[in-house]
Amino acid sequence: MSRNHVRSGGEARRAAVDDGCPILHVDMDAFYASVELLERPELKGTPVIVGSPGARGVVLSATYEARRFGVHSAMPMTRARRLCPAATIIPPRHGRYAEVSRGVMEIFRTITPLVEPIASDEAFLDVGGARRRLGPPAVIAGMIREQVARRHGITCSVGVASSKFVAKLASRACKPDGLLVVPADRVVEFLHPLPVGELWGVGERTEQALVRLGIRTVGDLAQVPVATLRREFGAVGAHLAELAWGRDDRPVVADAPDKSIGGEETFPHDIDDPETIRRELLRLSERVAARLRAGGHVGRTVSVKLRRSDFTTITRSRTLRETTDVAKEIYETARALYEAAGLERVRLRLVGVRVENLRPAATATRQLGLGERETGWREAELAMDRAARRFGPDAVRPASLVRRSFDAMGP
Repeated sequence: MSRNHVRSGGEARRAAVDDGCPILHVDMDAFYASVELLERPELKGTPVIVGSPGARGVVLSATYEARRFGVHSAMPMTRARRLCPAATIIPPRHGRYAEVSRGVMEIFRTITPLVEPIASDEAFLDVGGARRRLGPPAVIAGMIREQVARRHGITCSVGVASSKFVAKLASRACKPDGLLVVPADRVVEFLHPLPVGELWGVGERTEQALVRLGIRTVGDLAQVPVATLRREFGAVGAHLAELAWGRDDRPVVADAPDKSIGGEETFPHDIDDPETIRRELLRLSERVAARLRAGGHVGRTVSVKLRRSDFTTITRSRTLRETTDVAKEIYETARALYEAAGLERVRLRLVGVRVENLRPAATATRQLGLGERETGWREAELAMDRAARRFGPDAVRPASLVRRSFDAMGP
């Protein structure tokens, strides 16, 4: 096995290379936080948390300086603040992250058409067909790291292995800013010392059950008869037995398209004021529309998610006549769905907006009715995107959202 922390593609040639390792897992390091630090370099080297600052918000990303205090993604923001009170809290800018993600994925696709994004900040690549053109997998991995750093100013970690499962574990093991090659003939050596909780499919409860059986490492699991694992855990047990020996034959599935783009917000306290709900629907519609445009998508179905104070969740959707990436159209539909749900005086703890039935914006056309004129809303929102990229996400906002900010400031 080889771990390589240099960015230079030339130096990466000295990394161990194995002909049986065509699979790469590329994972951005603290992605959202790293993107924010590009515009706030004075915060580099300090604990930074990206997430909604409200009492019910959760951590979306944290720098490694914050992680040393125990902060991690999906943690409630209140707990993160207690663990790291000196951290700088930055509200998320999903449109900006989508824009950088799109650029990173474009780098991957210049390497190979076999790219399988599994999140905005990570993807599997099968580079077997690129070897003759670009060199061994470790060299290609070094090239990717160099290009991501040079073009986007952020770092990534890359695992190189014979399977998706091992490649993902390798990228995790070499974080941050690392490259780890696990040769095909050393997979077992790499896997067996790992905690059993590292295996895909082992959640907290399954890990506890395994530990009760005396199974603490992947090597421990590998020695348990498959029949025993199947009896204790059903089909999952047989799957874990395969993973314990590094057997994972799933191919890289190229370009699985986004099925939907959405956003949601949990309120600091339950809300029954319709105007406050509508303003939040507007804010979410603005965010979703920006992410659609940044990703080059348009969608035709708008849905809202409404969660009551008793955790009952209601969803409503409507399919539009034409596809859209315009916040005004998304919001008008979301507002109508909310009003038709009959919850205008019901206390809500969460609302969400989502756009589905996506397609590439370049293939979409808008059919105007007889005498209908272009509204210019899309052009105005594109101008808002440009202003946000240059001056920050709050540079231009709908007046109702600006008023809400002033109200929150008090007299």
